[in-house]
Amino acid sequence: MNIDELINKSIVTVEMDDSLRTIKEIFDNARFHHLLVVDSGKLFGIISDRDLLKVLSPTAGTDFETTTDLEILNRRAHQILTRKPITLSEKSDTHEAVDIFINNNVSCIPVINEEHEPIGILSWRDLLKAIK
Repeated sequence: MNIDELINKSIVTVEMDDSLRTIKEIFDNARFHHLLVVDSGKLFGIISDRDLLKVLSPTAGTDFETTTDLEILNRRAHQILTRKPITLSEKSDTHEAVDIFINNNVSCIPVINEEHEPIGILSWRDLLKAIK
């Protein structure tokens, strides 16, 4: 089966210089766990909600926010992203995706076109739904 039938094409991207405050707001208001980071429209990296949580304190964005919290929220996406993520092409099949999930510690795989632009994202849950 071609992964084009399984991927989530409703992706959300951020730019390299977007602040962690912006990224936190996106995650706070979304039901997904990964943001694709682009530079000039090309996929450059990925940020998971876990990546963000590793650098934030529990008081960030609350009434108890500290000066340090403010400094962290002013950091930029390029400071916490995973660079050069493993990707699939829109022509990849599910066997390739399964191999990536088994052999790498990833929970999602960005899907790119020939111009290296993100067109979707595939999670291991998407694969499980397909075989249900």
